[in-house]
Amino acid sequence: MVTIFAVAAASWALLMALAPLLQTRRMLQRQSSADVSVAYLLILLPDFALWVAYGIASGDIVLVIPNVVAFIVALSTVMCALRLRRRHPSRDTQ
Repeated sequence: MVTIFAVAAASWALLMALAPLLQTRRMLQRQSSADVSVAYLLILLPDFALWVAYGIASGDIVLVIPNVVAFIVALSTVMCALRLRRRHPSRDTQ
């Protein structure tokens, strides 16, 4: 039973780690990051890093993999949002 929960939790964590890609896709389609909270994503980045560190320290790869993916995806979403805001400052700050 524990193995089933571990697989389910790890799978869901990986899906959640990839979820910000939906926001990135929307930003690129609209060429605007006005509806994205960059601050929210910046608050999440240290959380992901801490979980990665904890997973490494405890030898728990199930914590490491989804949080590394989440960190990379969130960072790329922030970078995309900031790039769009530099490109279209008036549209993205309203």
